[in-house]
Amino acid sequence: MDLIKAIFIAVVEGLTEYLPVSSTAHMIFTSSIFGIQEDEFVKMYQVSIQFGAILAVVFLYWKKFLDFSNIKFYLKLAVAVIPALVLGYLFDDMIESVLGNPVPIAVVLILGGIVLLFIDRFFTQHTVHDEKEITYKKAFTIGLWQCLAMMPGVSRSAASIIGGMQQKLTRVAAAEFSFFLAVPTMLAVTTYSIFLKNWNHHGVEQKGYEMIFANSENTTSFFVGNLVAFVVAVIAIKFFIGVLTKYGFKPWGWYRIIVGIVLLIYFTQFQ
Repeated sequence: MDLIKAIFIAVVEGLTEYLPVSSTAHMIFTSSIFGIQEDEFVKMYQVSIQFGAILAVVFLYWKKFLDFSNIKFYLKLAVAVIPALVLGYLFDDMIESVLGNPVPIAVVLILGGIVLLFIDRFFTQHTVHDEKEITYKKAFTIGLWQCLAMMPGVSRSAASIIGGMQQKLTRVAAAEFSFFLAVPTMLAVTTYSIFLKNWNHHGVEQKGYEMIFANSENTTSFFVGNLVAFVVAVIAIKFFIGVLTKYGFKPWGWYRIIVGIVLLIYFTQFQ
């Protein structure tokens, strides 16, 4: 994978990671459309550039993350991330097998879009306006909702935001807690993919970091990709909060439906 293609994927990751549209689905489709070969390095890269998106949240909400006197904040994130860590470890191989079939992912995009069109009608009682009002029980429940995103196409952001609203968080409070929860969730996934998981790269088992430093092209793609993902994610987060506050989830619902239909036609008729 050359640098230009790596940047394309990084832009897609930064734009979509925190939007309720499924970054995984968009990166898979981008790779297919631009003819990027889905080898083990590309799969690892698509996961590892989430690190740049993680840094975007820490950068924008640095007062929250660097307030070490607020130990309850860290404990809530720890409680909320437990379901994803356990289930992600147990079903890692199953999840990876689904990534190779874009048709069901496109279908999930459409179904998720329909849900977003009506989500504001489902949850109308909003009594939690700030992270400090979130209990450990609510945090854990939101973490369970996040696990729905293990099915590619669901969107981690959408699942956790919907979970937050089901726990009576306001739209903005649910979105922000989804951002916060993304940090330990994606940090764990990124760490696992780079340092712990064995990738069968061209018939040879390698760790992610071994593939990254195997040649200068891989190394450059990794670091530039994370930088691009960071910058784009900062912009996307600010944009999303503005749209969410003004218009709710309907724009994202229609977007998912339209993109899902287009991609469903593309992969069933032209592939």
